[in-house]
Amino acid sequence: MGPDGQRLTCLPAAAAPVVVVELDYGDEDKPQEVFLKDYKPTPYTFETVYLNFELGEEVTFVSSRIRVKPQCSGHVGVELQGPFHPSPLILDGSDLKLLEIKINGDKLASEAYRVTSKRLIITSPPPGAFDLEVRTEIEPQNNTALEGLYKSSGNFCTQCEAEGFRKITYYLDRPDVMAVFTVHIVADKKQYPVLLSNGNLVAEGDLEDGKHFCTWEDPFKKPCYLFALVAGDLACTEDSFVTKSGRQVTLRIWVQEHNKTKTGHAMQSLKAAMKWDEDVFGLEYDLDLFNIVAVDDFNMGAMENKSLNIFNSRLILASPETATDADYTSIEGVVAHEYFHNWTGNRVTCRDWFQLSLKEGLTVFRDQEFSCDMNCRPVARIGDVLFLRMSQFPEDASPMSHPVRPASYIKMDNFYTVTVYEKGAEVVRMYKTLFGKEGFRKGMDLYFRRHDGQAVTCDDFLAAMRDANDGNMGNFARWYSQAGTPELTVATSYDEKAKTLTLRCSQHVPPTAGQPLKEPAFIPFAVGLLGKDGNDIPLHAVYDGSKLLDLGGKDVFTAVLRVEEKEHVFTFTGIPERPIPSLLRDFSAPVRLFHDLTDEDLVFLLAHDSDAFNRWEAAQTLAKKLMLDLVKKQQKGEELVMHDGFVNAIGSVLTDKSLDKALIARTVTMPSQTELADLMDVADPDAIHFVQRFVIRQLALRLRAQLMEVYVSNQSDEPYVPDHPSKARRSLKNAALGYLSYLNEPEITAMAKEAFGSAKNMTDQFAALAALARNPGEERESALDSFYKQWEKDPLVVNKWLALQAMSEIPGNVAKVRQLLVHPSFDIKNPNKVRSVVASFMACPINFHAADGSGYEFAADMVIRLDPINAQVAARLAGGFKRYRKYDEKRQALVKAQLERISAANGLSENVFEIVTKCLTA
Repeated sequence: MGPDGQRLTCLPAAAAPVVVVELDYGDEDKPQEVFLKDYKPTPYTFETVYLNFELGEEVTFVSSRIRVKPQCSGHVGVELQGPFHPSPLILDGSDLKLLEIKINGDKLASEAYRVTSKRLIITSPPPGAFDLEVRTEIEPQNNTALEGLYKSSGNFCTQCEAEGFRKITYYLDRPDVMAVFTVHIVADKKQYPVLLSNGNLVAEGDLEDGKHFCTWEDPFKKPCYLFALVAGDLACTEDSFVTKSGRQVTLRIWVQEHNKTKTGHAMQSLKAAMKWDEDVFGLEYDLDLFNIVAVDDFNMGAMENKSLNIFNSRLILASPETATDADYTSIEGVVAHEYFHNWTGNRVTCRDWFQLSLKEGLTVFRDQEFSCDMNCRPVARIGDVLFLRMSQFPEDASPMSHPVRPASYIKMDNFYTVTVYEKGAEVVRMYKTLFGKEGFRKGMDLYFRRHDGQAVTCDDFLAAMRDANDGNMGNFARWYSQAGTPELTVATSYDEKAKTLTLRCSQHVPPTAGQPLKEPAFIPFAVGLLGKDGNDIPLHAVYDGSKLLDLGGKDVFTAVLRVEEKEHVFTFTGIPERPIPSLLRDFSAPVRLFHDLTDEDLVFLLAHDSDAFNRWEAAQTLAKKLMLDLVKKQQKGEELVMHDGFVNAIGSVLTDKSLDKALIARTVTMPSQTELADLMDVADPDAIHFVQRFVIRQLALRLRAQLMEVYVSNQSDEPYVPDHPSKARRSLKNAALGYLSYLNEPEITAMAKEAFGSAKNMTDQFAALAALARNPGEERESALDSFYKQWEKDPLVVNKWLALQAMSEIPGNVAKVRQLLVHPSFDIKNPNKVRSVVASFMACPINFHAADGSGYEFAADMVIRLDPINAQVAARLAGGFKRYRKYDEKRQALVKAQLERISAANGLSENVFEIVTKCLTA
């Protein structure tokens, strides 16, 4: 059926004129922009795919046999009636050597197809379904881009998302083409004893010449981006999990033999995630085997290939001696994230790459909720919001701004962004805020019932949520199509006589690149009211204009209001005294909030708010106001004076034994320089850096006794355990040490040295190293040298050592960073090394934004050097320039010169071209 409900018909061959079509793709090597509005279903679909890999040291041969089925006029699911003249079959392919092509067993004549730099075009395929066989030759060992099939530490592995499969064989490399895969792998048995792919192992055996084979069948149809292959000399940790229906699932984590002892935490995280997904969403694993492989060279954090997840080794390997608490937390969350993709991404996938947030935003939300349940919910939520504000809010205000569902792209790799992931997760969270836990589960259940085994869109997810809850979604869909961070301003007024509190809400969405005019957003606005005693006031009635809102019960202490217009007024009745409003509780929408609360109100919220997120938020708001005022004074050359009330408030939090220790550590941590810069019209990195150090030193001086008490009282000789109470204790202890290190006193240095030398876990050792490395001098260099000598054989620990030096705020650090590039531990072909050195340096505002432009020059040098090696990593580094218009004219000119230099580089990749062009033209 067509979209208008009418039947589509295909012309019989006799009635259709014969037309010779000349296919013109222009200059394929020039970057081509792809638009969401141009999406069309493919005229062909693939039913089954058989892949044969002959893995070799010089070349690898890939043979595919694909059952191809035409679709009438490109409409999915329309059955063909009789013969017809088919469209050309246009397959994607890059860096491939075509050896042979057959249709239904017959070799194609050369005039029957064309090969371009990016495509294989079969001009006149036969009518009806047919078998297509293609044999290609590739060189994985020379694939430094780490897309498709490549080698890492001597092992073969794949990365096919988003468009890497086209580097393996010719294919319809798009997510809406879903097929059942069978994979046959042949390799040298001694070098590659382990051969893995998706699904179930159905055959294996030995061959002549020391080779062996295996055959894998995946019973679930999937797009090619979920294809995976691993071959190597690997050892596995094995465990099992029994699903709620009684199926026993074998779990295996594959690593190099010497890393086998570091997989325990990842395995426990996987089992916890499997149980959580059953308990919370009723989702059960659907095969009898689940494999994870850890590799050293990987562009991403991990990849959710069906039943064969491939991970960056830093997100699998952990031991108390080599991994920090932050590492343990990241491993837990990312293992869960990739497992959760089995349903939100694999069983239900994206129709096209513009819908990426359909799987990534949803799965980030799911892994965030898992982490909240496994740890301390308020602390985890604060961490998620901090990351959003430090990374996504600036992206929203940059030339790289784009909606959660982008309208166009040149290179899809560039849209694996914090907007798609983190803001996308906040959009999903808003459904839960609106409909509640039970309503959200109903929406998820309907989504899976409707779309299991399909490639769908963000609109389909919205429809499932709306229909399951019979909900009015208003203008909610704008979150998918409109870029920018909404600004919500709230004015409060209390009427003593009427006993009412009125909130006058106004919203504004600033113009962004390509979207100068914005419509109001749909903002779920969670509000509570505190009385003079610090307790929540029961909310009985709220009016939206003249309409009484249903709050859903008698004992409601948080109301979720719907701000849908540019101006919105809400009135709470029956409020016996002037309350202190607790606004945007739990950060109920990804907006910038402006309000008229006084400093005294904020101090009151910091002390009493039942919403832990807003207690932290009150401290952050006070700190930002104080620090931005001090920045203005610093710029004017005025004397800086610390606010006594703020010092006292931080001191009271520091010693509040009723609070979670991790929450205390979060609350007393000052806003980052990046956050402060983002709040200024013209960012001044020098003044911001000076003020931040001033504030931290003043707090350390005036709260020295309390900080020392916190540090001493939270020491422990107990064996390392990565549970929340232990991590919380260490986080508070090390936060205190971090503060004290700013004093640069002999006593503190001696204390840090003792902690460094006696530490029994990496969390404490690295915190002590960071304290010693904060200030230049002999103690710093001695500690860095000692740490390297201790851990030089462990690449992941050495990466921490590299990053600590690269992100140092010591003046002129660019010279030190250039030295790190020639250190034996650095390898430009390894993304982890590049991120540890170059990305860490760019994350240090005072040196990256050095007034002489040396930081910009270094970053541009690295983008140009990396681009021909690994364009994905180079593009991510180039993205570090996206906020350059936030700075003064001199710095803007310096950045622009470097962007132009990058733009002029020979053979610039599409990845970097897109980023640089947007930065220059915005």
